[in-house]
Amino acid sequence: MKPNIGMINALIRITCGFTMLAWATSKMVKRPWRESFIVVAMLGGMKVAEGITRFCPLTALFNEYVERKQEEPEPQKQLPPVNPS
Repeated sequence: MKPNIGMINALIRITCGFTMLAWATSKMVKRPWRESFIVVAMLGGMKVAEGITRFCPLTALFNEYVERKQEEPEPQKQLPPVNPS
């Protein structure tokens, strides 16, 4: 895995991830039966991990899709034969 996001982007992801994680953790203390806070905590943790490793799987998939799209030659459009009469 080589990094596919920049340093500023990584710092923003780490900041937002820790914010989401802290918010979800504080809400889970008050209402531990709510499962939606666990999902937010997991998403925050993923953002922190993406920022630390500087690798985003969605960005990698998008870049791969764009590269494949550029490699494929555009198909030639077949025009119907013209009848001059």
